[in-house]
Amino acid sequence: MRLAPLALVLALGATPAIAGDAALDRLIADYELYALAQNPIEGGQQGDRGALSRLPDNSPAADAARTSALKAFAVRTKAIAPAELSDEGRINREFLGWTLERQLQSLAFDEARMPFSSDGGFHWTLGYLAASTPMRSLADGRAWINRLNAAPAYYATEIANARRGVRTGFTQPRATVEQVLARAREQAAVPIDSDPLLTPLDQLPASIPPADRQALRAQAIAAIGERVRPAQAQFVSFLETEYLPKARRSLAARSLPDGERYYAWLVADHTTTSLTPDQIHENGLAEVARIRREMDAVIAETGFKGDFAEFQAHLRSDPQFYATSRQALLEKASEIAKRIDDQLPSWFATLPRLTYGVRPVPADIEKTYTTGRYFPGNPKLGVAGGYMVNTYDLRQRPLYELPALTLHEAVPGHHLQIALGQEAEGLPYFRREANVTAFNEGWGLYAEKLGGEMGIYRAPYERFGRLSYEMWRACRLVADTGLHWKGWSLDQARECFARNSALSPLNIEIELARYVSWPGQALAYKTGEMQIVAIREKAKAQLGERFDIRRFHDAMLLGGPMPLDMLERRMDAWIAEEKGR
Repeated sequence: MRLAPLALVLALGATPAIAGDAALDRLIADYELYALAQNPIEGGQQGDRGALSRLPDNSPAADAARTSALKAFAVRTKAIAPAELSDEGRINREFLGWTLERQLQSLAFDEARMPFSSDGGFHWTLGYLAASTPMRSLADGRAWINRLNAAPAYYATEIANARRGVRTGFTQPRATVEQVLARAREQAAVPIDSDPLLTPLDQLPASIPPADRQALRAQAIAAIGERVRPAQAQFVSFLETEYLPKARRSLAARSLPDGERYYAWLVADHTTTSLTPDQIHENGLAEVARIRREMDAVIAETGFKGDFAEFQAHLRSDPQFYATSRQALLEKASEIAKRIDDQLPSWFATLPRLTYGVRPVPADIEKTYTTGRYFPGNPKLGVAGGYMVNTYDLRQRPLYELPALTLHEAVPGHHLQIALGQEAEGLPYFRREANVTAFNEGWGLYAEKLGGEMGIYRAPYERFGRLSYEMWRACRLVADTGLHWKGWSLDQARECFARNSALSPLNIEIELARYVSWPGQALAYKTGEMQIVAIREKAKAQLGERFDIRRFHDAMLLGGPMPLDMLERRMDAWIAEEKGR
């Protein structure tokens, strides 16, 4: 087993760089410097000390400047002839072109007009940073105070963006706004001395004199009271008096101005395919039927006598399927995580050095947050990855779903995939850190399925939980396209989940709210997983006894995330290399 990431050249047998790569390398270096300068959150995570004091600028003027800069990068990219590049150079050129195009498309649609969803938004930025920014020095503490003091300008810009959305009819549905408003009110009402925005200062090393620590805390309290709270109150007032009365009545993204073209682009962007909304809808229906047959077989295996609805009721009411305390749920998730860790070397030749922890979802967001999520770590800053488990309302967190959740969010899902990308040798930064939803989430769902081969599911109920999670993602294909393309109601979208999965009622409602306010994103999971499975089946069929699952997983992951068509071509090249090995 190799603990250090395998160089990409070993995974693919790539040819050495040739002369044309030099111009591309200069272009990539210029683009990465620009991109990090534009994103102070990422810039701070990558070691830019000045960025730690700043918040993003998404003003129309900044976006106009970005459009101009990105178009210039696109021109430079197109000017480099693929024939003059090495194999890896051609991948880098294509990936950079794709990255630039998706950013330009987002800017062309002026997506900044909709700066919040049921699942997040600009008003959660400081909270996310409070949970993820390490404090190692007095300078870090001062930078955090500066970020708190930057809140009024940040809020004002984003409120102005949303106001432009109101003016142009590019708004969230009323139900989404009501949810965001309720949380914004709660956020603005938190007692200042217990605000989560103070928590980073608790991490300051003991070597910092107490007087300095106390001074920083006093400055943070003043910043929250005098700068952050008024900004939060302004957001609440804006939602109440301006946004909510003008929120759109329709749930469908297709009903937005230029909505048909916009949703079609969202589908293409999130899935990285040319599939139409109607084709994805049909794929979803086919997957729902297939998975339901497998679920019925597992129910029969349990010996349960009754129909599917009665089995759902049994799962939702039997105490054996639920933890009795928040701590017990975290401990069970931790046990499963370590059991998976024990199996990883048999399935992966390369493992990341970065570790991960099992943590509860922060209390201030847990009520309306998804059941679990992964917070990326940072090898440079010494921050471990975080497998976040929602411990709110334990009767909605069944234990039979926990193995699949752990496989997806921790290992071999998001943590393993993202940490390997962060540590990959020979890849430019923009590829290591790329957010390609179809790849990242497709891999997470593939990891759930791989858990069956790894022996992680130890009882029929856990296998049913895995199938229920797969059904959840298949129903997403049906519900998202139904809501945003076919004009479905929430009741129509809810039916697939309620009739075919064991998801708790609370999770179903949170998920539906997410699909309504974040169109297209939910399509990436099943689409990506189906492609990854198809690539694996192709590799097995062509390589026969030469197929090595550990080498296959290395080839899949060590090139970093990428669009699905590029992934297929990359893996076709790997298959050809393996045939000649």
